[in-house]
Amino acid sequence: MHYTYVLFSGKDRRFYTGYSENLRERFRKHELGFVRPTAHRQPLKLVYYEACLSQEDARRRERFLKSGKGKRFLRNRLITFLSSLCVDTLERHDATD
Repeated sequence: MHYTYVLFSGKDRRFYTGYSENLRERFRKHELGFVRPTAHRQPLKLVYYEACLSQEDARRRERFLKSGKGKRFLRNRLITFLSSLCVDTLERHDATD
């Protein structure tokens, strides 16, 4: 199995999209800071993944999720998660006023 996955950075509140044959091991490497693009973006949360039968399909899906249409797909797919981020941000803002 090959996986396409999306991580959410708690530091900069942005997404990282990648693919791997071993999702658990790859996520562990992200968490330990062994992956350069996400090493400085801790903490990370796995918010979405898809399983594919081939590496080529996983890579194709990764490219799609990084495109404009793919980002819209993710926004619709993760609507509840994204809504909770807005609520948390608003609550923190109100608490500091």
